Amino acid sequence: MTAQRSYDAVIVGGGHNGLVAAAYLARAGRTVLVLERLGSTGGAAVSTRPFDGVDARLSRYSYLVSLLPPKIVRELELRFAVRKRSISSYTPKGDSGLLVGGGADRTRASFAALTGSDREYEAWQAFYGRTGEVAERVFPTLTEPLPTREELRARVADETAWRMLFEQPIGVGVEENFTDDLVRGVVLTDALIGTFADAHDPSLLQNRCFLYHVIGGGTGDWDVPVGGMGALTDALADAARAAGAEIRTGHEATRIETDGTRAEITYRTAEGEGVVAAEHALVNASPQALAALLGDTPPPAAEGAQLKVNMLLTRLPRLRDRSVDPREAFAGTFHIAEGYGQLATAYAEAAAGRLPSAPPSEIYCHSLTDPSILGPELAERGYQTLTLFGLHTPARLFAADNDTARATLLKATLAELDAVLDEPLADCLAVDAEGRPCIEAKTPLDLERDLRLPGGHIFHRDLSFPYGDEGTGRWGVETAHANVLLCGAGAVRGGGVSGIPGHNAAMAALGR
Repeated sequence: MTAQRSYDAVIVGGGHNGLVAAAYLARAGRTVLVLERLGSTGGAAVSTRPFDGVDARLSRYSYLVSLLPPKIVRELELRFAVRKRSISSYTPKGDSGLLVGGGADRTRASFAALTGSDREYEAWQAFYGRTGEVAERVFPTLTEPLPTREELRARVADETAWRMLFEQPIGVGVEENFTDDLVRGVVLTDALIGTFADAHDPSLLQNRCFLYHVIGGGTGDWDVPVGGMGALTDALADAARAAGAEIRTGHEATRIETDGTRAEITYRTAEGEGVVAAEHALVNASPQALAALLGDTPPPAAEGAQLKVNMLLTRLPRLRDRSVDPREAFAGTFHIAEGYGQLATAYAEAAAGRLPSAPPSEIYCHSLTDPSILGPELAERGYQTLTLFGLHTPARLFAADNDTARATLLKATLAELDAVLDEPLADCLAVDAEGRPCIEAKTPLDLERDLRLPGGHIFHRDLSFPYGDEGTGRWGVETAHANVLLCGAGAVRGGGVSGIPGHNAAMAALGR
């Protein structure tokens, strides 16, 4: 089979990382082709209208931005912005709760009302002051060549923080610093987003997840993408095209053959099959997909562990805690059944092969911070979106009967939410053009089917610490083939909506 055309770089997959790589390479004067299987670019970082006849454009899969470096936005001249949330988090407990945000005095008073003293608030300030200093030192390294472990340790320059984050299970640090079960749970949740692990897992998988959640942007802030997540990938596609990259949707790469200096990429479309050649092939897909394309031995199987639920409401529900306005409680991260003991119980149940009896989850309302995702009529009538992310629901729990398990889990999850509301959530749900409630749920198996995420794993595979080990290469994107690079979330320093693997793969291809 003879290649039809040759490029400097062919990028397999038009998710946000692939588009970042395409924009950087094209701006450097390279000829670039992006092959995307689906009918549009964006991958998991897209905005769609999931409810029939309803003018609400939701971030269907990925939904908040923390790890995207301002450096990438600036260097690619992206027309994209984020907004800060007015509240960090709210965690209900009976008829009261813990509010973090709205000013230091208000946060301190909320801690004192919950725990009876200022101790937990002061511990909170000290703990996140320490992780904030780590964030300032580590985050800039993510778009630099990989440091060694000892180089990163020297950069952190805080042995207590290094031990807590990199050497001992994060549960140890949580328990040493906090005594209140609810506060401990709120802290631990950052170690469990999309990650199935116990607080004391000796693998430190939970530590790696925690680290990425607290270093984003050098602050750990999780921001709202203005216009929804699709606004980012639309801006990236525009930047890549403006620099001269070609983007072809409906083109599925099926094979990569390489001798280390020249690659041939076979693809198929609705019309047939074709081949293109390239000096470099960059794969914006999972390590499993990369191995399949190359005919290599696949890496260990990955497994996602989350429930993603999108909702549209006619109004926000009333809370049992009358001291907090729902517009504040839902503006930040609204924690449900995420006490420290509750998280441990949910993990134990799931590890034993059962859906959690009290599923932990967290919610936030995009439209409170950015109403532009709603059509003018919906915004005027006070409609709001809710995004729910459930924890400790590994893919194995859905293998026997995905539909039944999804329905059972969704019912149990909403029951935990209803327990802290002053009215049923169902009374607030909008309906679509067919009169159906505006709510959709996605299990790991749904994400595997829709997006080809291996096992529904939102990070493509278990996260790695952001330093180099033997064989990880200069940028953490290298493979066993000299001219084939991994620019997806499964690269070292991948995971989340960051563009970092795309940036790093472009730098590797440019020889920097």
